Formats: sequence, structure tokens, C-alpha cells
Amino acid sequence: MNRRLLAIGIVLGLATHSAWGWDDEGHMMVAAIAWNHLNAATRARAAALLKLNPDYGAWIEDVPAGRRDQVAFVKAATWADAIKSETGYENDGNFPNGAEVARNIGYRDHLQHRYWHFIDLPLTVDGTPVVEPPTPNLQTQMELFTRAIGSPVTGDEVKSYDLVWLEHLVGDAHQPLHATSRFSRSLPEGDRGGNLVALCYKPCREELHAYWDDLLGTSKSVEEAISSAARLPAASADAAAIADDSVWLSESFEAARQYVYAPPVGDGPGPYTLDEHYRQVARTTAEARVALAGLRLANLINANLK
Repeated sequence: MNRRLLAIGIVLGLATHSAWGWDDEGHMMVAAIAWNHLNAATRARAAALLKLNPDYGAWIEDVPAGRRDQVAFVKAATWADAIKSETGYENDGNFPNGAEVARNIGYRDHLQHRYWHFIDLPLTVDGTPVVEPPTPNLQTQMELFTRAIGSPVTGDEVKSYDLVWLEHLVGDAHQPLHATSRFSRSLPEGDRGGNLVALCYKPCREELHAYWDDLLGTSKSVEEAISSAARLPAASADAAAIADDSVWLSESFEAARQYVYAPPVGDGPGPYTLDEHYRQVARTTAEARVALAGLRLANLINANLK
């Protein structure tokens, strides 16, 4: 934790677990930023790999030939969530269990692997005992897939699978509630990344995790995501150059501590009513995290995709 907090200080000086991360629009914004910062050779390599994805045809349907590579790359960032509702993919639970949870076999794998989308770094404010996150998780899979796309012995079909997962998981790593579970006397087993914190009274279904997922928008339009990404404040180049994923997750953990669980959100399950100040800070935080994720994703792919 000391290493984590040191990393947080450096970066801040620079500027049922649903596991959805940002909604489609937010994930596509991350990918749109990354695309603009890929070098030409990496763009070509990524474009070739994405053609191996089973949904590639749907991604580029009615798209002019000259824009297909960009559109496919942006849309690919949503695939890891899309398979949660596609036929032929098995919901194997929100927490890892079994021998197949960490395998990397490409598109032959029809498990949804929802537990790859998050790492519940424990947070407590009242001394409640915490539970460390199980493996595999968001961090272990980012590291596995990064090694694989850089390996000369990994086949293209597996690299394609790993690339679409990385496009998604780097975005997830920058969503504060994908790096945190808060433990308290009223939620002694953790709040599952804010999924157990209500923002209104029953039967309303709004909860804290979904609120943060939705902050960048809920559109499924690639063009809207590209336009929205272009309007984001630019991220710090120094912060973007940090390649250590433990730092990325530490930043998200600290953002959750400072901004997600800030008043009027209290220590328990709620419900809480968010005020305008909270909403403004949340929006600004989400925009900064997505802008940074886009640059870091580009740096990761430029450096590793072979």
C-alpha cells in the first residue's frame, strides 16, 4: 500500500458486481483517443488482427472502406461487454472459480469472464476487516494480454482476442469503482464496487456503480463517441507515459476514496441523493480518467503489439 500511495501522489501532482466499466460510449471514447495516437505500423497491425473477431462484419456494416479500420478499432472496445448478452457465451459468474478462469486461448473461449473487468482493492474507513481481491482479476489479465500481444510465439487469433480485451480493460482500469470495494460495518463483505450502494429508494434501481458507468454517456454510436472524445481536455503527457498498471489502479482507488465516496455518499448502503457539486466533480473526474486511459492504451499497444 505504501508503494501504491507513493504512485498516487506522483500522478495527482501531474494532473452483484455489474463489472460494466464505462458504458459503451466511454469505452469507445478511450479507443478513439488511442487510435489517434497509434503509429501507422501499429494501426495496420491492429486493423488486421481485428478482422479475426467474430463480430467484425457487424462492426463495419455500411461503413465506407476508408474508415473501417478506425471504426472497427473503436467498436472493438465494447466487445468484452457485448458478449455478456450474445448467444453462445457462458456466464461463469462474477468471481473466479475453476480451472478455466485465467486461460488465454482466443475466440475458442466462450466464457464471459466477468471477473476480468475489475479488481476490488479494499477500502475501509471504520476499521472493518477487509478481503483482498481474488485472482485472476483486471490487473492479472491486463498483464497477461500485454505479454501475449508482444510475444513472437502467440498466434494471431489469440492476439486478436487479447487486443480487444486490452482495449476494454485499460478503460476499466481507469474507472474508480473497478478498482475498489469499500468495507464498512453496514457492508462487512464489501460494497462490490459501489453496486450495493443505492442512490434512490426502492423500487428505483439506480446505484453508485451504474451512475459512474454512465458519466460519459450511454450512446452506442461510434461517431458520437469519436466526437465526444475529441472534446475532452487533453491528458498530461507525463502521466500518460506511466506504463505501470499498478499505478493506474492506484489512481482509480484514490479517486474512489476522494470523489466517489465523498459526501453526500455516506458509509453505508444508502440511499443517497447526489447534489450538483458531487455531479460536477464526478463528471470532471470521469473525463480526466478516460482521456488518460486513451493515451495509455495507445502507448501500451505501440510498445507491445508485434
